[in-house]
Amino acid sequence: MLKQFLNLKLSQKLSPQQIQLMKLIQLPTQAFEQRLMEEMNENPALEIGKEEEDYEKDEFDNNDEYDDYEDHDNIDTNEINIDEYLSNDETPDYKTQANNYSDDDDDRESPLAAPISFHQDLINQLNTFILNENEREIAEFLVGSIDDMGYIRRSLFDIIDDLAFTQGIYTDEITIKRMLQVIHELEPSGVGARDLQECLLLQLKHKTPTEYVALATSIVEEQFDAFTKKHYDKLVLKFNVSNEQLKKAIHEIEKLNPKPGGSFTGSNRVTESIVPDFAIRIVDGELELTLNSRNSPTLHVSKDYQEMMQTYKDSRDKSNAQKDAVQFIKQKLDSAKWFIDAIKQRQETLFVTMNAIMHFQEEFFLDGEETKLKPMILKDIADLVGLDISTISRVANSKYVETPYGTKLIKEFFSEAMTNDQGEEVSTLEIKKILKDVIDAEDKHKPLPDEQLVDILKEKGYPIARRTIAKYRELLDIPVARMRKKM
Repeated sequence: MLKQFLNLKLSQKLSPQQIQLMKLIQLPTQAFEQRLMEEMNENPALEIGKEEEDYEKDEFDNNDEYDDYEDHDNIDTNEINIDEYLSNDETPDYKTQANNYSDDDDDRESPLAAPISFHQDLINQLNTFILNENEREIAEFLVGSIDDMGYIRRSLFDIIDDLAFTQGIYTDEITIKRMLQVIHELEPSGVGARDLQECLLLQLKHKTPTEYVALATSIVEEQFDAFTKKHYDKLVLKFNVSNEQLKKAIHEIEKLNPKPGGSFTGSNRVTESIVPDFAIRIVDGELELTLNSRNSPTLHVSKDYQEMMQTYKDSRDKSNAQKDAVQFIKQKLDSAKWFIDAIKQRQETLFVTMNAIMHFQEEFFLDGEETKLKPMILKDIADLVGLDISTISRVANSKYVETPYGTKLIKEFFSEAMTNDQGEEVSTLEIKKILKDVIDAEDKHKPLPDEQLVDILKEKGYPIARRTIAKYRELLDIPVARMRKKM
């Protein structure tokens, strides 16, 4: 049986403006500049740069115009207060300018090279081989199947099917293998391999034959699993060689490149350059924080659009066309004013958040020693600046800061706390640093297992369980003891 009833409840709902502000806060410098250009293109009432005349700042502080953006089509032009969109030219320019960056903080563009791509270089090399039309098409298809690391990770049967369905080329496995041999002659050595073992064998094939290259080839070809698991004693018995001979053979293998495509200097990968959003400097023993000037654009509302509003106000006979025009102008002016205000809020949010982080981790920024990083979570900074944790997360996850010790992602300064044997709370970053130092200093002939690492850190004042050691080791991308062993 269906029933109808009323149910009243309170719920929070973000306005479109709040959502847009959160998105602006999350953007790093380069993405923010792109978003700014998009807004400039979409809204002709918004202009960048200094105005010829200074406009009344109060016109940007009137929040009554931002309450409802969904009913522009139903605007009563008689209710529009034209004076709110006009200015008195009283506020001097220096009161509306940001001055938190140095004069030499210029925008510099790095020239980018346009080299031949990795795959195009392989195609160019194919031109040196004598191939008929069918063979060339198959060879070029195989080159197109090579990934950025230099491998063909698809089965031969999949390649045969694709050639038939996409290229109309009907071939067999023997022909594909013959064309693969051509691909394997290309540079860099090892390109076109189907797995790591084949990649290493192809590179060893191109090396000058020696006793140790021959032994290395036998190891990779016959005992690849034992080699990858570093069962050196088994290899010594299998090939009846001395430890020194095995060591030199393994050295030949270690000189090989497991990712031949990754070493191609003319690769067409996108080169990402990090633009710091903040800069921290030490001036007379004190920390000084600045916001990248590219995050502080000078924006203003178009004077031409304001003049259009003035013209409408002064006109006696207001036609329907003029009313439609003033509705459009009002929308663009409201949008421009809101965007300017959002940019200012973004600047303030970024600055106060990073300023709180800087002072919380003051010892680290003054000294640069990672062990001086304090335990710090998002809530610590949120409580300091009075912002929501989600806002702090948006700033930390996508922003970089230039420090005297390098450019770092802000979220790297956050870590959980752990209690040492003195009852003091220390950062897990400090423990990871000590763990890494201990492993770096170990005897690689007898690397330390996790059980011994537990004892060593306990002696240093950090009582940690073995599973925690394993977790930190994995986070540091450090393999188990057996895989760290060297001859």
